[in-house]
Amino acid sequence: MKSLYEKIYEELKQDIISAKYKVGDKVPSEKELSEYFNVSTITTKKALEKLTHEGFVYRKRGKGTFVSKNTMDMNIVKSDAQNKKPLFGLILTTFDDSFGNKLISSLEEESHDKCFIILRRSLSIPNREDKLIRELLEYGIDGLIISPAKAEHYSLEILKMIVNQFPLVLIDRSFKGLATTSVSTDNEQAAKIGINHLLDLGHENIGILIPEDNGTTTIEDRIKGIVEATAERKIIVNRELWCSDIKSPYPTHEDTKKDIEVIKNHIKKNRNITALFALEYNIAVLAKQAVEQLNLKIPEDISIMCFDSPPRNALEWNFTHLQQNEEEIGRLALNNLLEMYNGNFIIDDIRVSATLIEGNTTVKNAVSKGTTKIK
Repeated sequence: MKSLYEKIYEELKQDIISAKYKVGDKVPSEKELSEYFNVSTITTKKALEKLTHEGFVYRKRGKGTFVSKNTMDMNIVKSDAQNKKPLFGLILTTFDDSFGNKLISSLEEESHDKCFIILRRSLSIPNREDKLIRELLEYGIDGLIISPAKAEHYSLEILKMIVNQFPLVLIDRSFKGLATTSVSTDNEQAAKIGINHLLDLGHENIGILIPEDNGTTTIEDRIKGIVEATAERKIIVNRELWCSDIKSPYPTHEDTKKDIEVIKNHIKKNRNITALFALEYNIAVLAKQAVEQLNLKIPEDISIMCFDSPPRNALEWNFTHLQQNEEEIGRLALNNLLEMYNGNFIIDDIRVSATLIEGNTTVKNAVSKGTTKIK
């Protein structure tokens, strides 16, 4: 049984051979064909790509697809199709100095002489993500690297790509139960490294600061790592010391003030806390302000560590943090996408190790079972 794209390919091929579409004529676009055949643009894109590779048509980006002149032109088209650099889309939730900038630099460096990349941001908004995917597909991208907006949001556009084996690589996050390649930090192992560092410093009463939107596989894996590491040390997990009411990473100014108050109240309520482990850098920044507003010293009264941190110099504030290897994530993501573009569809869940970077926000706890002195 032929696939949908093969049936569309056969029909268009017959229309060209029968001269329904003459030499130089523009054939229907991916969008027009998808509406006519009631299929996705990914399906019609594959049909047009097969016609292009066989030399029946040639494509001009931004102008459309046209019937080739003759067999000689067909061979030229085939050669051009084989030698052209693919155009890939890159959709990130956002990016900044703490995470994303190095990833983009890595992708840009790795793409030299291999492909072109269009960058867009979803801001973790599912509807915006869907719109960006549709726009990129309509523009004619050959593959997509994406950090999904929501772990629980199975984007219809992403599902279409998976079903049609469109070249797709997820980064930083993954979808449970979906057969697609993803490249991310080994967040579970990284969290274990982080919690063990605090435990080795004598901190047994550790406050875990979790974003309110914690359904992503990234946060879930970090929580799992904390629980497992604590259990391995034969320490009871005290979830009363955990706080998951923080709106980071995209709070308004008012939300920022509210989040700081939430953390302050959490510390007041749990005065035995001697260390805070923020699962995101933005939360660590809020925690620092909260601790200082309580007239407590960092790290003497409360130590703070987190995931990621912008690069600092020796004179600036440096969080103890778990540094993700963005360069390696970017390199692996692009190379896997190129493999898919070339027809090698290997589904893989790739995890990259993180590194503990000691800053000036953690210190050995002199009295591990003491009480935080709120002045």
